[in-house]
Order: sequence, then C-alpha cells, then structure tokens
Amino acid sequence: MKDIDQFYNKITHGDSLEVMKTMPDESVDVVLTSPPYNLKNSTGNGMKDGRGGKWSNAALMNGYDEYNDNLPNDVYAEWQYRNLREMYRILKPDGAIFYNHKWRVQGGLIQDRSDIIRDMPVRQIIIWQRNGGINFNKGYFLPTYEVIYLIPKSKFKLAPKANRYGDVWKINQDFKNPHPAPFPFELADRVVKSTTGGVILDPFMGSGTTAVAAIAHGRKYIGIEKSEKYIKMANERIDKFKKGSIQEELNI
Repeated sequence: MKDIDQFYNKITHGDSLEVMKTMPDESVDVVLTSPPYNLKNSTGNGMKDGRGGKWSNAALMNGYDEYNDNLPNDVYAEWQYRNLREMYRILKPDGAIFYNHKWRVQGGLIQDRSDIIRDMPVRQIIIWQRNGGINFNKGYFLPTYEVIYLIPKSKFKLAPKANRYGDVWKINQDFKNPHPAPFPFELADRVVKSTTGGVILDPFMGSGTTAVAAIAHGRKYIGIEKSEKYIKMANERIDKFKKGSIQEELNI
C-alpha cells in the first residue's frame, strides 16, 4: 500500500480499480464520480438508430479515448461493482460516495442499475434533472434526468444546512467542455460544498471537474484516469482555474 498523501492534488494515470487497490483503508473523505455508462452496448436509445443526423455526430458515438464503452452488460456491471467496493473500502468512517449513473432501457426494460449497486448501502437517490437529449425510440418518453447514488459509511453527515438542497437537483449539462461526457461544474460544486471532508477522490476523473470543485473549496483532490489525453485536458483546466481564466465558462 502507498501512503495516501502520495496521491494528493494529482491525477494518476492508470486503471481505476488497480490504482485504488494500492490505497490504504479509510483514507479518503468523499468519492464523487461518474463512470462510463456503457452506452455503446445500449439497445434502448438512439446510439444504434442508424438514421444519421445530429446524433450520428455525437462524441460518444466514438466511445472514449482508450475505452470503447461497449462491454457485455454482465462484464460491465461486475467491473463497476468491484470499483464501488474499492471506493467503499478506502472511505473514512464518516465518508460517502456520490455515484452518478443513468437508468437505461435495455431490451425494452428499465435498468435501475441494481446489477451494479447490489449490496452497497444506498442511503438516498438524488435526481439530477438536466435538459433532454435525443430519443428516437417511440416506446418511452424522452429521458431528462440521471441519478446520483449516495452511498455513505455509518457516520456520514452532510455539511450544515446542505440538506436544504433537497433530492432533485435541476442543473444543466456542460456544453462547453471538450470531453465527450462531462458532468457540469455546478453538480460537482454542490456535492463538494455539501460535505466537510478534506480529501475528494474521483477514480474516473475525465476532464478534471471534480478536481476544480475541490480546489474551489480548499480541499485536496485525488484523480485516476486511464487516458493520457484526458489527463492533459484535466490538468489544463485545473491550471486555467487557478489562474482565474475559466471561471466565466464555469458560470462562477
């Protein structure tokens, strides 16, 4: 095991599961992350529509850099569950995981991600209400929300007055971020300021939004990312934030 302070305020290049295995038990305060959704294996949205147009040009049609986002569903679910178990192991006794995912229709039936969450101690589901996307399937209404699973350890409490936010967060997507699937700064900011922990981990760091939110509130961040391209993107955004040059882009 490595000392946790070796990971502070940097993004480690590597596989999320393997890197977390090198971290000591009960060493981080908060985990905030949004993993790849395995969308290219979906049968329930426009990814496989084939009609071209706007959706055919969407960045996620090409998957992620160094990850195609197209695993067999059982393999994907097992991978994500194992990641959650590692996140939970390294949480302090008063820590919590905020795990952003998306309920999907697969084979005509909704997936509420119980295949991933399994026996994890979910305390609450937060609804992230965002703008609608594109839905070519006439069998169901246009999806306009994602979910954030709050998975705490027993001593976790919110920061003072944070419970006033409620469990439905209306926050628009980030359309200025070059990453193919970013979550907005406002969402990361709300999670960070709703907690009191000093060390924030994102094992799927992507473009660095979690790190920027941690810095904005004087916290330490730990990032893991398997794409060197996204690490470069994230570090550039972090540097710009420290210099005060992307605050307007983040609407702060």
